[in-house]
Amino acid sequence: MPMIIGEIRRYLRDNSALRVSRSLRDTAYKALQAKEAFMREHQREPDIVELAKAMDVPKEEVVFALDAILDPVSLFEPVFHDGADTVCVMDQVGDNKNTDENWLARIALREAIDSLSEREKRIIRLRFFEGRTQMEVAEEIHISQAQVSRLEKGALDHIRKQI
Repeated sequence: MPMIIGEIRRYLRDNSALRVSRSLRDTAYKALQAKEAFMREHQREPDIVELAKAMDVPKEEVVFALDAILDPVSLFEPVFHDGADTVCVMDQVGDNKNTDENWLARIALREAIDSLSEREKRIIRLRFFEGRTQMEVAEEIHISQAQVSRLEKGALDHIRKQI
């Protein structure tokens, strides 16, 4: 029996398109064993929480381990075909955050900020990227709050014109 288990572990470890750590593969193998034992005992498939409890490991670790042994799927893998149109995985995966428009806007913003003076860059970074108040910025760079406000306004106007 130990030899068979060793061969199964070796097979799972060595025959995959992606290299996954041995400990993660072992956890996945133990999860599969625990799943089978649970199914024999309860006549149903366990959920992740039950599986993690049976293995006495955090549920995140079980999820990572089981995901690690799944075969990767091509983005061009057909999911549906009705004769004329084929729907691929790529068509089902959407990313509303990283659209072309957002990428272009980020590039334009970065270029506009790069064209500011070092002092203006620092004020913009402290105010909008670190969330500091004008008073906190004024104290840090040793100028008045009114000067921070004036420099910030000028920098924002410059950025708007650049974009």
